[in-house]
Amino acid sequence: MINNNLKILFLLDKVKTNKQGNAPIRCRLTFNKKRKIFSTGLFINPRYWYSESQIAKPPNDDNIYINTQLSLIKQKVNQAFLFLQVNNADFTLDDLFSQYKGVPTQKEMALVEVYNLYLQRIKRLIDKEIKLVTYKKYEESLTHLKDFIRWKFKASDIKISALKSSFITEYEYFLKVEKNLQISTLNKAIQRFRKVLFYAISQNHLDKDPFMFYKAKRLKKEVVYLDNVELEKLENHLFEIKRVKQIKDLFIFCCYTGLGFTEMRNLKTSDIVEGFDSELWIDIKRNKTQRSYRVPLLKKAKSIIDIYQSDSNEFVFPRMSNPKFNAYLKEIANIVGIEKNLTHHIARKTFASTVLLFNDVPMEIVSELLGHSKMSTTQEYYAKVVNKKVSQEMIRLASKINK
Repeated sequence: MINNNLKILFLLDKVKTNKQGNAPIRCRLTFNKKRKIFSTGLFINPRYWYSESQIAKPPNDDNIYINTQLSLIKQKVNQAFLFLQVNNADFTLDDLFSQYKGVPTQKEMALVEVYNLYLQRIKRLIDKEIKLVTYKKYEESLTHLKDFIRWKFKASDIKISALKSSFITEYEYFLKVEKNLQISTLNKAIQRFRKVLFYAISQNHLDKDPFMFYKAKRLKKEVVYLDNVELEKLENHLFEIKRVKQIKDLFIFCCYTGLGFTEMRNLKTSDIVEGFDSELWIDIKRNKTQRSYRVPLLKKAKSIIDIYQSDSNEFVFPRMSNPKFNAYLKEIANIVGIEKNLTHHIARKTFASTVLLFNDVPMEIVSELLGHSKMSTTQEYYAKVVNKKVSQEMIRLASKINK
């Protein structure tokens, strides 16, 4: 034996003894606690086989031939083993057997290696299907993955075939404990990793999905929105300072359209089109998902567009940064007397809750108008809003019945 990790043993398969009383000789390879048994094509009478010395006796012509062939098999296995040691730092028993049989071994991909291939692929999709910031997030997730592999396996990479369900749960634990990621950020990192593994499966680098039994932990946040009283109070308040009035108008506009900050900021005159119903619609792609987003212009939203829209300007509204916009909103909330921590995102929540759900718009329509890819997402976020609506209706019903 050339290496302590590799054991070569010849065994008699006495169960398969033929009519002449000869049993087939099998070769058993043991490497890294894995075993493989194959036929040598040789037969011998069991009384001539000495298992301890691994030779046939006495030295007659037949036994000399058998011993020579077994020695050649052993030599060939050891040569295959040496070849793989020199040319492939990480190989399996199957690789060894393939090399022994003269079948070219296909190099198994490693996890980080596959991730880098995926990065190369999506890099070419920047400004076509994805944004640069999305690509940067994938690079950041790769850094987390490399750190995890060093932390868990004391290695720079591992074979992708080594991935099991336990890898995912351990990776999640690492991101939470060692990287101190919040649930939402952690879930995004896991989500990106899952897409890489889907790519690996599609390219036949991975047979099974390690995420098969994985369920992401969700942090259920309470939806914060302006109710009817707060929204009306904000709409009716008159601001003398031009910039503050602009911020109020733009926020109200988003309360009646559901646009995110970037969509509002980048809204162009060309994005306002006549729909199938001869009414005006906003027709854009959502910045976050790149999915088509179409929403009808309600009267209040249309009146705000009329104030700011100009033929000489490509964009409908004055442009400013999100932090600056939110800073003005906090000032506005203090002036108007709204105690909630007012941010632009609350406008979108107000659109879904106060403007749509509390006006009996069905959940599936709300989901469509929010641009959600799954209605379950809408249901999950707005379940409490629906419960509040149900409670209000039941109170109204009870008051009618009790009259």
